[in-house]
Amino acid sequence: MVEAVVIWGSGAIGGTIGAHLARAGQPVLFVDEVADHLAEIRAGRLRIEGPVAGFTSGGPTALPGEVTGRHRLVLLCVKAHHTEAAMRAILPVLAEDGAVVSCQNGLNELVIAEMAGRHRTVGAFVNFYADWLGPGRIHLAKRGAVVVGELDGARTPRIQALHAMLRDAFEPDAVLTDNIFGYLWGKAGYGAILKASALTDDSMGDFTGDPANRALIEALVREVLTVARAEGVRILGFDGFDPEAFLAGDAAGITACLDRLTAMNRASAKTHSGIWRDLAVRRRPTDVGAQLAPVRAAARRHGLATPIADRLVELVAAIEAGRAETGQGQIAELRALA
Repeated sequence: MVEAVVIWGSGAIGGTIGAHLARAGQPVLFVDEVADHLAEIRAGRLRIEGPVAGFTSGGPTALPGEVTGRHRLVLLCVKAHHTEAAMRAILPVLAEDGAVVSCQNGLNELVIAEMAGRHRTVGAFVNFYADWLGPGRIHLAKRGAVVVGELDGARTPRIQALHAMLRDAFEPDAVLTDNIFGYLWGKAGYGAILKASALTDDSMGDFTGDPANRALIEALVREVLTVARAEGVRILGFDGFDPEAFLAGDAAGITACLDRLTAMNRASAKTHSGIWRDLAVRRRPTDVGAQLAPVRAAARRHGLATPIADRLVELVAAIEAGRAETGQGQIAELRALA
């Protein structure tokens, strides 16, 4: 009997991956906190829609407190600021030889490893574009990088099996890497751009395409990647993002990179980041602070300053608290810092 893959957090990321796995015949247990969403999944009405794929899927479901037994593979797909709470619920049902795979944004593998042990932690990097639209509805706007790897870079049977499953059922170009932190820190640099764009009401493509933002983007990305370099990480690029250009201060390379990102995002059916949707549409806390927390902590360990990232976290927090709104000119303050 094939064991079920547990999708812990069945929204945009988890719901997309889980729907594809279920469609391919892989048993899946969908876990989420939204009962209405689970009801649609349980009824076989989980709809993946958009320009990339259109199909309906589903499978067994559970609220976090309803999961029983011991499970060997859990794909953790919650927002970064929910990682610790999710792990507290996962640990009692995680097999001793099981693994939690961080299909999230941020460096959440560090938190998972601290709670579950490095031997039960697997790294993952995902960069496809998806949005949760409502119960049973997920919009998949664009394919993107999907990468998995053991934290120590080893080619274990479990990482090879995970890679094969994701490649065959979800992303044909999925990558098996011996440098997962290279991708995660690269995403931290690129993700900083999207976090800054969420202060505005501009689309992601318009934000990177605006010459007024170029100096800010360059300084913010370099801030993050300088920390990664101090950590000894060999930073990797993906989907048109070139971290080496930012680290080297290569003006032509940075311009070419941002031009690529602008064209890519303007062509995407997903116009705004998930962070912007949380702030402007769903009116709920984002994971900006949680995603940047390990970056800022590492910076302090190395005696590095991150004034732009620090202020970005504060500005997002003000919007979350209702003291400001997106599009009210906060980006000008970050430009001035840059």
